[in-house]
Amino acid sequence: MAPPANEQDPPEGQQGLYPALPVEEVTEEAPLNGVPPEGTALHADGKRENGDYCALDEAGAPVPGEGDPDVVRGSAEEAPKEFEPPEGGWGWVVMLASMWCNGAVFGIQNACGVLFISLLEEFGSQDDKQLRFKTAWVNSLSMGMIFFCSPIVSVFTDLFGCRKTAVVGAAVGFIGLLSSSFVSSIEPLYFTYGIVFACGCSFAYQPSLVILGHYFKKRLGLVNGIVTAGSSLFTVALPFILRALLDNVGLFNTLRILCILMFILFLAGFTYIPLVPQREDLSFKKNGKFSMPSAKKIFNFSIFRITGYRVWVFGIPAALFGYFVPYVHLLSHVKERIGPDVNEEVLLLCLGITSGVGRLLFGRIADYIPGVKKVYLQVASFFFIGLMSMMIPLCNAFGSLIAVCLFMGLFDGCFICIMAPIAFELVGSQDVSQAIGFLLGFMSIPMMVGPPVAGILRDLLGSYDIAFYLAGVPPMIGGAILCLIPWFHQREVQRKKKDASINGETEDKMLGNSTAVTPTKKELESVC
Repeated sequence: MAPPANEQDPPEGQQGLYPALPVEEVTEEAPLNGVPPEGTALHADGKRENGDYCALDEAGAPVPGEGDPDVVRGSAEEAPKEFEPPEGGWGWVVMLASMWCNGAVFGIQNACGVLFISLLEEFGSQDDKQLRFKTAWVNSLSMGMIFFCSPIVSVFTDLFGCRKTAVVGAAVGFIGLLSSSFVSSIEPLYFTYGIVFACGCSFAYQPSLVILGHYFKKRLGLVNGIVTAGSSLFTVALPFILRALLDNVGLFNTLRILCILMFILFLAGFTYIPLVPQREDLSFKKNGKFSMPSAKKIFNFSIFRITGYRVWVFGIPAALFGYFVPYVHLLSHVKERIGPDVNEEVLLLCLGITSGVGRLLFGRIADYIPGVKKVYLQVASFFFIGLMSMMIPLCNAFGSLIAVCLFMGLFDGCFICIMAPIAFELVGSQDVSQAIGFLLGFMSIPMMVGPPVAGILRDLLGSYDIAFYLAGVPPMIGGAILCLIPWFHQREVQRKKKDASINGETEDKMLGNSTAVTPTKKELESVC
């Protein structure tokens, strides 16, 4: 039996056999122009009976996709608002915590020259011809591992967040530094100080930079300048503090006192309260079950397709084979060349002050240099760093060494402060985090190798002269390699423009062909 025409009036005796349905005004079936199917009524304002809206054209017919929430998913009402940092508030506390992290980590590393002399005195022997080579490995491993772990730290930060990564890293660094104060020979320090302490510092350091973007955007440049100035501040003060501690309480008690810095760093990590939600594609839970993210989501290797970035990643490490040599061996060289009575810590003071000035000065200059041409600042910085390294053996007066260290610190700050802006220009803002992480990882190899090689040359030749001359060569070679980046970048930009124009012409032809075969409204009406 067919259903009755009106559900409110079923045939007598058959009430309840047919369920009551909502009344809808049935409109004429629409032609092929996007009008809703039969059974969906439309009011004059484009509102359907179910409450949805549909835009109307000039003739009053609904336009497909216009005003339809099922089609337009990027509407202002439904699209998630872009995250806006608070530009302050608790962010100032986070800034101070990050500044402490930057200062504690790199203050200790940059003061390694003072610790190097103390290690020579504590574990040294006049009969050991490889004494400086073996001792230099302690500080080299420590600095190198901070950078070597950077790609891994960036992944852990994405997976577990800034706060957990920083807190665990500071705890590991505390354990490594404390255990270093109980060793009885130089070899265990390779593991406790060179690996455990350094890895902890790396895991604590990188989140301190990432978390700043959760609280600042308009003031991010200012905040980054203050935070990175922390390392300069600690580099200025820590050598004098370490010298006083080493003279009064000895090496091992000094290491235990330095653990206080790491404990404060551990507490500072708890201030990194995240505001930006974690990436959903890196979540370990999916539909209530454990799910490991794929390697392609975790590691972004697509950035290596960019030729300019590949040249940058190769040129920077090539320049750094001699970069860290003065930080490790300069104070020892001064004692040998000028005498033990000079206050050699003043040289680290000069390096720290001018490095801070260089970061502020050249960071501001970089804002006025367009695009990847900022890399020429790094070229200039490497040239002068190499030149200053070669001038160290020529300085027989302490005043001339001070002048060399002032210039070296200035251009060291230039090299560091424009690293992130260049990365932004080469790979874009979305990929910059891992781009810097990979670069720091490649930088670890030359920074670990350079100082021990300089120590071998000193043990074999009896002086540091040849070591400092050779330390100035890699920065100049690396700087020459970096000069190629703007040329490669310009070629890629032109190729992308050419591809875009070809794709645009192809799309225009396709649209023209589709317009030619699409029936007009009058043709459809005649067919209907």
